[in-house]
Amino acid sequence: MTKHSALDTLLELAQTRTDDAARRLGALNTHGMDMEAKLSLLVQYRHEYSARFQTSMRQGITASDWRNYQEFLNKLDAAIMQQREILAATRQRVEAGQVAWQSARRTLKSYDTLAQRHRRAESLHLTRHEQKETDEHTSHAAARQKPTY
Repeated sequence: MTKHSALDTLLELAQTRTDDAARRLGALNTHGMDMEAKLSLLVQYRHEYSARFQTSMRQGITASDWRNYQEFLNKLDAAIMQQREILAATRQRVEAGQVAWQSARRTLKSYDTLAQRHRRAESLHLTRHEQKETDEHTSHAAARQKPTY
């Protein structure tokens, strides 16, 4: 059974942090795509409603209908502007999430590199120790089998 070193603990912690950062980044990306879709839907609806307004104007509308169309288009414009602001903030959070994930990944890679070096050093030490024991055993066996003249 191998002993659990502090480096192994750091490696596990870094892996957990990297996994958590990846999950958060995934959620942020999903949220960003949802916000983009919502903006796209609002813009599309605004174009459709504007086209309806133009058609109604060609056919003739009352002053109150004209005012209602204008008020609703203004509300749609305000909603689109607000959604653009929300999308910009979401994109900033996505970028921050990417930076956090990349940082966690670099830390994980660093600890992994250290752990690999440590394992190689332990393996080399073990190999040398085994070779030394083999050499000593062979030397003692040879000394016991020396013919006496």
